[in-house]
Amino acid sequence: MALFQSGNPALSENKFKGTILSEFEDVQDSMTVKGTLNKFGILFLLTLATAYFTWKEFVGGGNVWTYIMVGVFGGLGVAIFISFKKEWSQYLAPLYALLEGFVLGGVSAYFEYGAQSAQGMYKAGYSGIVIQAIGLTFSVVAAMYLLFKFQIIRATEKFKAIIFTATAGIALFYLALWILHFFNVATPGFIYEGSAFGIGFSLFVVALAALNLILDFDMIEKGAAMGAPKYMEWYGAFGLLVTIVWLYMEILRLLSKLNRR
Repeated sequence: MALFQSGNPALSENKFKGTILSEFEDVQDSMTVKGTLNKFGILFLLTLATAYFTWKEFVGGGNVWTYIMVGVFGGLGVAIFISFKKEWSQYLAPLYALLEGFVLGGVSAYFEYGAQSAQGMYKAGYSGIVIQAIGLTFSVVAAMYLLFKFQIIRATEKFKAIIFTATAGIALFYLALWILHFFNVATPGFIYEGSAFGIGFSLFVVALAALNLILDFDMIEKGAAMGAPKYMEWYGAFGLLVTIVWLYMEILRLLSKLNRR
């Protein structure tokens, strides 16, 4: 089934098939893998720009909570809207990247320096954790690309179905946790604690996010092969950014748990 073509819902096969029109016969008007990667590079730089902004604000003693909330809810809204208006991807994908940067910068600074006290001092941070998480994220992305390119891991229909189901399960689990937290209901401690079970759970989620990259690479190549229109390069880059940001956040969480032991 086409529904199971990618664990990342932004990159499902139906999303690409619905954009393929007969008038897109000129290769100049069609999606390419290289073009998608170039667009991803632009989105990545935009994400870094706003992440740097909120990072500096945090270090300078500013309150970045507003930026993080704007990034979370604004990014979610843009992500939902872009799924229905793929032809607007060239405008919405950069906006999503900027909003996501606000979240990444603030959250990363918190993990690096910890909570800020009234005296302006930081506590409970883990110095160097962010650069470790960035390094590991890029290493995982490169490794998964090589595994995909050399067909060591193949995006078979069964593989796609398993990854999609597991990803949907994790998404629902995180949504339930967020709702419980919103109503001040206690959540399972292993989500934040460095227990053996907590670390095992984080390892599982990191592995799941990494395997989603295989599906993303597969669908970007298929989108290009199917002759999707040029604007789908932005859409493909957006979907890839979603997965890589998720991978980074889960690696950051895992490293923080390991630092607590």
